[in-house]
Order: sequence, then C-alpha cells, then structure tokens
Amino acid sequence: MSAMHKVVAIMGPTACGKTAAALEIARHIPAEIISVDSALVYRGMDIGTAKPSATELAAVPHHLIDIIDPAESYSVAQFRHDTIRLVAEIQARGKLPLLVGGTMMYFNALQRGLDDLPGADPALRAELDAEAARIGVPGLHARLATLDPVTAARLQPNDSQRIQRALEIIQLTGQPMSALLAQQTKTVAPFDMLAISLEPSERSVLHQRIAQRFDLMLEQGFIAEVQTLRRRSDLHPNLPSIRCVGYRQAWEYLDGQYDYAEMRERGIIATRQLAKRQITWLRAMPQRVVIDCLSDNPPTQILQLVEQYLAET
Repeated sequence: MSAMHKVVAIMGPTACGKTAAALEIARHIPAEIISVDSALVYRGMDIGTAKPSATELAAVPHHLIDIIDPAESYSVAQFRHDTIRLVAEIQARGKLPLLVGGTMMYFNALQRGLDDLPGADPALRAELDAEAARIGVPGLHARLATLDPVTAARLQPNDSQRIQRALEIIQLTGQPMSALLAQQTKTVAPFDMLAISLEPSERSVLHQRIAQRFDLMLEQGFIAEVQTLRRRSDLHPNLPSIRCVGYRQAWEYLDGQYDYAEMRERGIIATRQLAKRQITWLRAMPQRVVIDCLSDNPPTQILQLVEQYLAET
C-alpha cells in the first residue's frame, strides 16, 4: 500500500506522553494531528482536559479540538464521519494523518466500524435526564434490566450516559439495543492504520504521573475554569462535557459536596480509573504495537516504527 494511504494512530492511557510522541513525528515527517479525545472537542475547557498549548498547536496543524460548545454533544458517529473526511483531506495534501488520543470508543469505531443506531433525540434525552434526577441512575439501570437485560448486564449501575442511551434507543425503535446490534453489519475505515500504544510497564508510576498532572492543573487555575463554566445558566452536571473526568469532581466541590482535599483525591482516583479502562480497551486490540511509555525516549522509538511503516509497500 502506498504511504499516501497510510495512517498512524498513537493511543494510550491518560498521562502516557501521546502528545510528545506525535509532535516528535511531526518534526521529521510532514503530518497533521487529528485529536481522538472526547474532551478536547469542547471550547473553554482547556486546563482540565490538558489541551495542547498554543505553542504545540502552532507547531503542527491540529483537528477536532475546540469544535463545539460545552452545552452541545459530539457523538461517536460524528467523530467517525469527521475523521474519515479529515484523513482524506490530509492525505490529499501529501501529509501523514496522525490520530492521537485516548478515547478508545473513537478508535474502536474507526477500526471495527459503527453500528447503525438512531441518533440522539434531545427531547427524549431531557426526559431521561429528569427521570435520572428523580429516581437516580441505578433506578434507570434497574428499568433497563427489565427491558434489555443483555445490555444492562454489561453496564455499571452508575454509567448514566450509556444507560440513558440504551433506554433512548428502546423508546425510539421499540427494540432493545442488544437485539439491534446483533442484526447489524459494520463498515470499517477506508485506510490502513498502524496502531501504536503507549502503555506503562509499572502502573504505579503512571499513577504518580496522573497525580502530578492533576496538581499542575489545579495550580494552573482549573477551579477558576470550572467556576467560569458554572456561571453559564445552560450548563449542568448531566451534560457530557461536565461529566468529563476532573470537571465532575470540581463541579461537585463548588456545589459544596466535599472539601478541596477530597475533591483533589476524587479527581485523581477518577483519572486513575479512566486510565485503567483505557488500558483494558487497549489490551483488546491485538493488532497494536506496544511501546513502554516509561522506557527511554518513547518518541524516538515511535518515530522509528513510523518511518519503517511508511517505507513498506
């Protein structure tokens, strides 16, 4: 396959060094970065998402960053559509598309295809949000268990976003999501992709990095950033943007649910849990090439892999 039809993905858990690796590749190979991060799409959410700095954004073209308002939602289907379009445009410019991020549902949609399920219904979603506030997310999970036990069994009782989505699909189609998924076929992405995964050989070291990065966010003014979001009347804790790791904990702290020290601890724990889920997703991708993010100079190792991949016919 021609290098003009190739794509490189740099994936991995939070705080593993994906951005540094991508920028190193772009220093040596003409490339553009497509963000694969469900939090970076939101404008005005910079510190808590560890958004690339102005210098980093200026060093190489970036895509799918700051594209929607926090009051809006951005679906996996939208990501897949936008990414396939962007890959073709970047390749037409003679550059290498670099897919960089840690939102594994997005990578999964690209590699394995997307289920043709109905789109979100804002009015119905508002009804489900109100019901969640009334009976709690575990109550919605119990209702889902009676309507679609297969889907309910694979969801945690507090996974509000996916539980509400499953109930929404039932109301829109009259069928359980599990039954619809069993009937459908998927279409994979129209390009070849080298998947490189930065993963830690020692989980405890990654945990230290996560804590250090969360503390740095706090020093940089993360709480003030969330206070700015809270002053908007159209934002609330049930939105996908405010449910992002760190933002939820900061919002609840500002609501007076717990003190600063507990907010910090909860934010770090939530980020560690996110990293654990990301690593679990990655281990289900046998085609990935694993680089130890704690080894000597991972960006250089990745650059060598990419150069070899582009040289292959």
